[in-house]
Amino acid sequence: MANNISFPCAIILFSIFFFLMNSSNAMQSFNVQRYGARGDGRTDATKPFLTAWSLACGSRAQAMVYIPRGTYLVRNLVFWGPCKNIITFKIDGTLVAPANYWSIGNSGYWILFAKVNRILVYGGTIDAKGAGYWSCRKKGGYCPQGARSLSFSWCNNVLLSGLTSLNSQNIHITVHHSSNVRIQNIRIRAPSGSPNTDGIIVQSSSGVTISGATIGTGDDCIALTQGVKNVWIERVSCGPGHGISIGSLGDYTNEEGVQNITVTSSVFTKTQNGVRIKTWAKPSTGFVRNVQFRNLIMRNVENPVIIDQNYCPNRNGCSRQGSGIKISGVTYANIKGTSTTPIAMKLDCSGSKPCTGLRLQNINLTYMRRSSASYCRNAHGRSSGVMVPRNCM
Repeated sequence: MANNISFPCAIILFSIFFFLMNSSNAMQSFNVQRYGARGDGRTDATKPFLTAWSLACGSRAQAMVYIPRGTYLVRNLVFWGPCKNIITFKIDGTLVAPANYWSIGNSGYWILFAKVNRILVYGGTIDAKGAGYWSCRKKGGYCPQGARSLSFSWCNNVLLSGLTSLNSQNIHITVHHSSNVRIQNIRIRAPSGSPNTDGIIVQSSSGVTISGATIGTGDDCIALTQGVKNVWIERVSCGPGHGISIGSLGDYTNEEGVQNITVTSSVFTKTQNGVRIKTWAKPSTGFVRNVQFRNLIMRNVENPVIIDQNYCPNRNGCSRQGSGIKISGVTYANIKGTSTTPIAMKLDCSGSKPCTGLRLQNINLTYMRRSSASYCRNAHGRSSGVMVPRNCM
C-alpha cells in the first residue's frame, strides 16, 4: 500500500537532509542574545528573535538561529520564508508567553513558521502559560480566540525534534499545507481538563511522520483532518486526552479526503478514545481510505476502537441521511488491552454511504476482566484471528 512505501522514502529524504545540515563547516550562527535578548524571563525578547531570524533567513550560507540557556519572554513570532539556505532553529533555553493571555490570544498563533523550506527546529521548551486562558473559557467570559503554540504553514522539508510544549492556550502543534514533515522525540503536556489543547493537528498536508511522542492533553493527542495523505505515526504514548483521531471530517460539503494513514506501535492510557474516525452527519464529497491501525495497546480506554459518522453537536444542521464521507479500506490489527465501557468496539457508519472493506484481525479488548461487546451499524468487512469482542459486521 502507498503508506508502506512512503515511510522508507521519508527516512531516505531526511537522512539526506541531515547530511546536508551537518556537512557544511560554513554554517553561520545568529545568537539571539547578540541582538538584545535576555534570558531572565521578564524582558521582552520578541524583537531580538525576529532580528536573528531575518539575518539567518537572508544568509546564503547554512544558518542557525541559536537560543542559549535561559528563559525568554516572547510575544507573537512570525518567521517568514522563503530563506536562501537551510535553517537550524536550535533552542537550548525556554520560551514563555506573557502572563496576560490577550498578548498572544487574539492572533490565533504564538510561534509561526510560514513558507519556510528546509528547516530543523531542535530542542528546548515552549510554555504558553495557558491556565488563565482556560479559566476564561470555562467561565464563559469574553475571551480571545486562543493561540496555537507552534505552527508550520506552507512549509516543506521540516524536522521538529526534541521539543517540549507545555500549556498551550489552544492546539500545541499544527501542520498546515505542508509536505515532508518529520516530528520526532517530542513531549506535549497540558492538564486533562484544559479545553481544546490538542497535541498535534495535521491538515491539508502530505508526507508527515510522527515518531516517538509523549502526549497528554485535554483533547486529541493527534488529529488528522481534511486533505491529509501519506502519514506514518509510531511510538506514541497518548494520555490523558481524546486519543488519535481522523476527523472531524465533513463539516463542509466540498472537502478533500484523507488517505494512506498508518498508526502503529503506540499506547493509549486512560484516554476518552483510542483510535477514532469521526465525521459530521452532513452531505460531503470527502472520504477516508487506506488506513491501518495496528500493534496498539489500550489501558483503561473509554472507546478503544470507534467510528462515529453521526457526529452532530446539539443536533443542529445535520442530515437525516447521515454523513457523506465514504470510509473504506480500514484495517484494525493486533489491538489489545482494557476498555472502561462494555462496548469496546463501535463501528457506527453512515446510512447513505456505509463503511466497506473493513478488516479486523487479532483484537483482544476486555471489560472488567471479561469479554467486551461490539456495536456495528452500516459496517461491512471481515475478521480473522482472535476476536474479543466478537465481530458484529
